[in-house]
Amino acid sequence: MANPIDSELEELAAEFELLGDWEERYKYLIDLGRELAPLSDSERSEANKVRGCASQVWLVTGHAPDGRLNFRGDSDAHLVKGLVAVLLRLYSGREPRDILAFDAKAGLETLGLSGALSTQRSNGLAAMVERIRRDADQAEPVT
Repeated sequence: MANPIDSELEELAAEFELLGDWEERYKYLIDLGRELAPLSDSERSEANKVRGCASQVWLVTGHAPDGRLNFRGDSDAHLVKGLVAVLLRLYSGREPRDILAFDAKAGLETLGLSGALSTQRSNGLAAMVERIRRDADQAEPVT
């Protein structure tokens, strides 16, 4: 059975391909970030802060009754906020097993992000993925 994250990744890759150059893709990422629902002040806590990001990034993990994980996030940097939006689009509303089975490094390479981001931003993106994977790994399976 195919991982549902793969089909979302294909859609994102097609959108990126239509945009052509990275200047347009960066603008698109910033626009995606602007569409994120804001976090409350209490959600911008130390517990929700992602370590390893040069910018401030917060990820909030929610657990749906059916076992799926819902993620919300924010950043103080426009481009990073767009990267958060990409990750939320890929991971939010997914079952933990699908999150853990998805090869994030290969997926993000499909989008061309690894070559288009600074080392610092790439490390921050990896830290966000690692946090999502950790939360998925710690999620209680629904019986």
